[in-house]
This record gives sequence, C-alpha cells and structure tokens, in this order.
Amino acid sequence: MSKASELFTALAEARHPDPFSVLGPHVDGSDVVVRACIPTAERVTVQRSGAASVAMKRGHAAGIFEARLPGLTEAPDYRLEVTYGGGATALLDDPYRYSPVLTDFDLYLFGEGNHTRIYDKLGAHVMTVGRTEGVHFAVWAPNARRVSVVADFNAWDGRRHPMRKMGLGVWEIFIPGVGVGQKYKFELLTAHGEILLKTDPFGFAFEQPPLNASIVVRPDYEWRDGAWMESRAGQKSWFDKPLAVYEVHLGSWARVPEDEDRYLSYAELAARLIPYVKEMGYTHIELLPVMEHPFSGSWGYQVTGFFAPTSRFGTPAEFKAFVDACHQHGLGVILDWVPGHFPKDAHGLASFDGTALYEHADPRQGEHREWGTLIFNYGRNEVRNFLLANALFWLSEYHIDGLRVDAVASMLYLDYSRNDGEWIPNRFGGRENIEAIEFVRQLNTLTHGQHPGSITVAEESTAWPSVSRPTHLGGLGFTYKWNMGWMNDILEYVQKDPVHRRWDHHHLTFSLIYAFTENFVLPFSHDEVVHGKGSMFDKIPGDAWQKAATLRALYGFMYAHPGKKLMFMGCEFGQGREWHYDHSLDWHLLDSPLHAGLRRFVKDLNRVYASEPALHEVDFEPAGFQWIDCNDSDNSVVSFIRRARDSRNFVTAIVNFTPVPRDGYRIGVPRGGGYEELVNSDSELYGGSNLGNSGIVTTEPIQAHGHAQSLRLNLPPLGMLLLKPRA
Repeated sequence: MSKASELFTALAEARHPDPFSVLGPHVDGSDVVVRACIPTAERVTVQRSGAASVAMKRGHAAGIFEARLPGLTEAPDYRLEVTYGGGATALLDDPYRYSPVLTDFDLYLFGEGNHTRIYDKLGAHVMTVGRTEGVHFAVWAPNARRVSVVADFNAWDGRRHPMRKMGLGVWEIFIPGVGVGQKYKFELLTAHGEILLKTDPFGFAFEQPPLNASIVVRPDYEWRDGAWMESRAGQKSWFDKPLAVYEVHLGSWARVPEDEDRYLSYAELAARLIPYVKEMGYTHIELLPVMEHPFSGSWGYQVTGFFAPTSRFGTPAEFKAFVDACHQHGLGVILDWVPGHFPKDAHGLASFDGTALYEHADPRQGEHREWGTLIFNYGRNEVRNFLLANALFWLSEYHIDGLRVDAVASMLYLDYSRNDGEWIPNRFGGRENIEAIEFVRQLNTLTHGQHPGSITVAEESTAWPSVSRPTHLGGLGFTYKWNMGWMNDILEYVQKDPVHRRWDHHHLTFSLIYAFTENFVLPFSHDEVVHGKGSMFDKIPGDAWQKAATLRALYGFMYAHPGKKLMFMGCEFGQGREWHYDHSLDWHLLDSPLHAGLRRFVKDLNRVYASEPALHEVDFEPAGFQWIDCNDSDNSVVSFIRRARDSRNFVTAIVNFTPVPRDGYRIGVPRGGGYEELVNSDSELYGGSNLGNSGIVTTEPIQAHGHAQSLRLNLPPLGMLLLKPRA
C-alpha cells in the first residue's frame, strides 16, 4: 500500500492523529493540492471566484477526495460544492483551510493553571474568522489519538470533522457555517482503540436530561443590575450586615400541578419566587446547584455541565434574567458549587480521554465510594484551572454574588470516609490533602480579589482551624463557614421531650465557647430534612401546637444567636413531611393558622433582624454577646444580650424551651427603664397563646445576674422574647 493510500485509509477509518496535515489546502511545488473527507458525497468540486471549477478525484472509496490546483503558491479562497446521492447539492466552506485560533499564550497560561478565562477559549464559541462566521471548538484531551466534533450538521460522523492537536493535548477546529442551537459532542479515539462520546466540559448549554448533548449558544445578555453590581463592588465587608439566606431547590419549591406537575421555568420562578423571598424579608437566595446534572435525585450535586445552568428550567439567558431580577429587587444570589467530586456518567468527565484525566487513577485518591463519584486531581494544573475558571465564570458571566462550596471536609482530608488502607498519605505522611488546600486558598484569593463584595461559604463539618480566616494569615480564606456543630447540638436538643431537655442544657450553650473562632452561618439546610431525618416540624415532639411553638422558639433563638442565618425552603412555614426533590412543597398547609402563623413569625424575625443593628453588626466578636443566665437548666431557659457596634444599643433575648409558663421570671439587665417587646413568639398573630408582658415591661431596682436593675417577666410556654430598652 502506498503512503498516500495509507493516509487516506487512516482518515477514512477516523484514526489519523493529524488530519490537518492531509486535509485542506497544501502547497506542492507550484501547485496547491486540496483534499476533503466527505463520506456521503457522490461528487465534489472546488469552486473559486473568477476561476473554473475543478472536479475532485475520489482517492478512497470511503469518501476521500483530492484536487490539484495548478500555478498557485499559496492557498486560495475556495468552497466545496458537494453532490450527494439523489442529486442534492451543498456549497461548503472547508474548515481545514483555517489556521489555529488558540494562541501559544493561551496554552501556556492553561498549562500553568492560570488562565482564569479559559472558558473563553475551550468549548464551543460562535465567532467570525476573517469574513466567515462559524463556531470554534476546542477541548483538552492529551491522551486521545484522535478527537472529532460530531453533531447534527455532520450526521454525528467522526470522520467528518477530526480536530487539530495543539500543545498540552488541546484539540481545536473552526467549522464555518455552524451557528447557535447546534447539538454536538466530542468523539475520542483512545490510546487503546476505544471510541468515546463525550459532552463538552466547557459546554454552556445542554439538552434536557436524560438527553445530554452540548448545545452551541451565544452568551449575550443585556444586564440591568448595574446599580446592584456597583454597590456590591464597593462593599468592604458583609460581616456587619444582615445576611438571611433562603435556600431553594428550584425543581421542588413549587410545581404546576394542572400541567402534569411540571417544573416552573426560570421566568416563572422570577415572577413567583422572588416576590415571595422579598416579602419574607430574606436578603439572599441560595440555590442548590443549578449546574447541569443528569440525575435529578442528586439534587444537582453530581455535575456534568459545570459551565451550564440546567436546561430543566430554561435557557442560559433566562437564568441570567432570573439573577438580574433578583438584583433589581435587592436580593443577592448564592450558588451551591461542587468542586469536590463529579459523577461517573460515561458522557461526562470520567476517564475523559480514556485515562484518569480530571481524576486520580488510583481509587484510594480518586474515588468517593460512598457517593459513587470521582475526586478531582487538584495537583494537576489544567484541572485546577478548570475549577478556578469555573468559579470565576459564575461570578463574572452570571453575576452570582457568592458560592457555597459543598463538602469541603471531603476535599481537605485524604482519609475522608475511608478505612485504614483505603487512602494514601501526603508526602509528609499526613492525612491532609495538600493540593486541595492550596486549591481552596487560590479559589478564595481569586474570587475575593477579582470580584470584590462576593462571598464564599464553606460547608465544612470538622474542626479544621481558620476556615474563614484570610489566606495571608494562614487560613483557607472563606468568607463564612457553616456552623454544623451548632446545628447538630440544637436539633438534638429540641428533639428531646421537654421534660428531658434539662439534662441536655449544654447543647444550648456550648456553641458560645467557639462562636467567635470562625465567621459562622447558622444553617437549617436541606440536609436536615432528608434521608429519614424528617422535616423540621416532624422532628419536634408533642402535638401540632407544641411543634409550631417549639419551632418559633427555636427560630427566635437562631436569629438572636451570633452568626448569619440560613433556612431551607418550607422550614419557614413548618413543612409537614420530609423534603423530596421531585415534589412541590406543601403550600396548602398555609390554610392552617399554625403554619400561617409560623411563616408570619419568620417574616417578622427577618424584619427585626435587619432593622436591629444589635442582631447583626457584631456577629464574630465577643463584644457582641453577653450571657445573662446560661445555667438555668432546671427551667430550660437561657437569656442573653446582643450588642451593636455602639454597645449602648442592645437587645435582650429570653427563650423558654418547656411548655410551662414562667410567671415572675427575673433577669438582670444593664439599664433601667422600660423594655419593649420587639418579638414575642407566643403572640396570637403567630398561632400562640398570647401570654406575655402586654408589649412593655419596666425594670425594678432589684439586683440579679450581676446587674443592679432587673425585669420580672411572664415567659410564655415554648416561647421566645426579644426585648429592647426604650430610648
């Protein structure tokens, strides 16, 4: 077999590693030779303006065509006229006549792990090269023998558009005439001869699951949130501001039952969810991951499309409009982000080019067995670049205000959820994942540096020190950390029968021993209402009245306790059953006065929380908190003071976690005079028994708790009072 025949055969069988060396125009002495691979063509001619057409000869039975254009010393501008079986014709621009779009500098930065906008280069991008419009495709697959774009426009035939291999194993091709809306994937020939069909790791849009092709889109959108973004950029710190977060799973907040129980679209969510959250007084919406994911039962935490909002609810532009509307209504948007692992789905990142590319090859480093997922290789520059650019992408391109980073503990520890012998120590023999730690620090440095006013929140469940301390002081650099210890303690406490709570009083008070070691968020999240844990309402012992009253007292304690606030959807009105990702919340419960009253209480809590500086200005310093009495375990009562930056501005909180009214309960206070009831969780407005202090109570000159003045209070059963001295 001749060399030319071997080359043509390799192209015809889609195993040639360098198609640009054969296809397209090539100067040969005083001629130019043009070759094309069009397997379904009957005839192909080369068309040039002002020159006679030249018929191409079939060089291989599988559709390799060749023509010699005499008297040329450089490649001309030409088109290919293709005649198919049945006589249909098409005039095609040849992608193999175009030079590379990617630059050596792009590849250098990517190889160093520092190309923070690599998403502008890899993936599919509509562009104009010269005067020709088309789409540039690029993908990182260093160990593949051949990579092709397969799509609707080439009948998903890997022989039609094999790509050019550049440095670092990045493959690219500019395909003229392709536009928005085209579905595509990458077909890879591995070193072992296996054919893989992969979605684009940098894809901006995907088909609706269970379909999974990537879709070419334009990222264009005209933002109208300039005032919000300018204000955010000028925000020096969120620490002294109210932060009350409403956590939402978009697929189950509400459905449309009259239309086969379908999802709400991004547009419908903007019309319904945003006004609700605004009315309730929350400052931010936090969304469970909206990145494209194949399995709804993962709630979005097993991502395959890291750069695409899920198509379940609409297009990328429609999600941008949702974020835009949030900002215009004064609401920030936080996204749950998952850099800790990814699923094994065959079309995704797993064994992307036939090797462990994004993950580790050794399952002791590269697999979360309990989740059935794979762990990113944070020590590989290109992988780290992928994740860092992804974080910046959501902040930049979608104007997201913050990222809640999922499962941080699983990233920090090499032995996370592993037995002896199932993990590999670091180079010093320890259990810390050094590469992941450096990745996290770089993440926080970049996001805070490039997007001032944005926040990052760690879901970190261990005692790792300085999670929310700056990187230059040795911390991980997160803005906030979820207080998982407080959440577990307080839920264990309120699930006890009230008669037994006196023996677990330390669960109420222990959090104040460490409350100022981190910048904490107090979370009642989705994780607390799934997997048999029951809803918040269902956790509480007693009848419906006691359940609602206990939740009001619990939420009041949460809002008075130091730390920012987060509450999962449905908790605000006492969702009765455990949350399920595939069902709407039980909004009909609001027909009940108890559930409607609980929601009204949370709404009023948010209002008071935002309006009282003492409840939010000094969350992370001891100066903002003072116990009045933390030792009354016999009555299951705690009382304390919260202070604003101006320490003369304070409020007093008292919580009774038993169903027994406490008449004449005395607490010492630092100032004499009248104290107004800002909050009484037992008000009849909230479904309570209306026991309290008629809205105001006056001090008596009786010493108590180290103060010369004291209040004699009527404590409601399972109730919380928030008092403020009158000016």
